[in-house]
Amino acid sequence: MELPARGSCQCGNVTYHVTEEPLYTAVCHCLECQKLSASAFSVTMIMRRSGFELLSGELKRWERPTASGGIAVCWFCPDCGNRIYHENPAVPEIVRVKTGTLDDPSVLQPQVRGWMCRQQPWLEHYSELPVVERQIDFKKAMADIEQGKDPF
Repeated sequence: MELPARGSCQCGNVTYHVTEEPLYTAVCHCLECQKLSASAFSVTMIMRRSGFELLSGELKRWERPTASGGIAVCWFCPDCGNRIYHENPAVPEIVRVKTGTLDDPSVLQPQVRGWMCRQQPWLEHYSELPVVERQIDFKKAMADIEQGKDPF
């Protein structure tokens, strides 16, 4: 990863940069990460707090208990709701930055997958799904479905 790496929320009001390499990058399949990502998993950079710097905007704080018995303090943009990072009060020197907020999240390669007991079963066949390189043409897909055709 080229440093510093910049990131932001969806609306752009919150910006940050990362000045140190992450300790590791993890994919998490826990139910809370599925909810926060509105998807099947979340990807997070575990890093030293000293390597994360907020550049602009204000963050809102929300706390929740974790399935493993800890506390997650979640920091997010109050305007668009994008989660930027999490922290655990028991380990204040570490932050867990949400990689989807990086300007270029492709620079990361996850090293581990957690909470595999919660992985959605359909992910086993994910690579077998039809591929559309860009935005799905919803009008065409709906017309095909109405005509009894396979839309993909």
